[in-house]
Amino acid sequence: MIDPLLEIMRRLRDPDEGCDWDKVQSFETIAPYTIEEAYEVADAINREDMLALKDELGDLLLQVVFHSQIAADTGEFDFDDVVSSICDKMTRRHPHIFGAAEQSPGWEQIKADERAQTGQSSALDGVALALPALLRAQKIQKRAARVGFDWPDKAPVKEKLLEELEEIAAATSGAEIHEEIGDLLFSAVNLARHYKVDAERALADATGKFTRRFNQIESSVGGDLQDMTIEELEAEWQKAKARLAGG
Repeated sequence: MIDPLLEIMRRLRDPDEGCDWDKVQSFETIAPYTIEEAYEVADAINREDMLALKDELGDLLLQVVFHSQIAADTGEFDFDDVVSSICDKMTRRHPHIFGAAEQSPGWEQIKADERAQTGQSSALDGVALALPALLRAQKIQKRAARVGFDWPDKAPVKEKLLEELEEIAAATSGAEIHEEIGDLLFSAVNLARHYKVDAERALADATGKFTRRFNQIESSVGGDLQDMTIEELEAEWQKAKARLAGG
């Protein structure tokens, strides 16, 4: 079933008869759309909208085909190479399923061996720079923890969080405040990790909760909050919390 989609993309990218927009795109110009489509897949899953998920997965698949066709146009690789690469990787990472050995190296050892083969010597190599900041911080910390670079329990992590708050208060310039707030957020991710909480999901849930409560306040007071005092806003916030208890 993939062949019709590959043919559509080939025709869209045809230098003579293709679409004016599609045929001038590059990896760099398409990458933001790829990221956006991945988020839209996640959004459909969170909303448990299976019809939307089907459509969004198609859009995401189109991105893979698009990148593959761009690469094929320059002789780098094609869609078949992409499929072969991921098939090789999955079988290599699951030797207990696809191999003959009853015992095999652990997942992390397999990934470490793969990094070594590609010249990645650090335990932190291979964590994508384009990941959302909280997610990247979480992955970096997990990588460091796997080689023993971690606090033994939650207590020193909590102390570090309080220490970062004090350092923000002591900062005397915008650059220092920027750095210290970054350290605070990194420490907050570390604390979440020690509690086995996904920091990215926790922040998304907290943002959703804030949005619902804020919308409740707007609905209650008629939409314009600018003329209200902080005391009045706090009172409305508490009412919204009560109305949306647990939300």
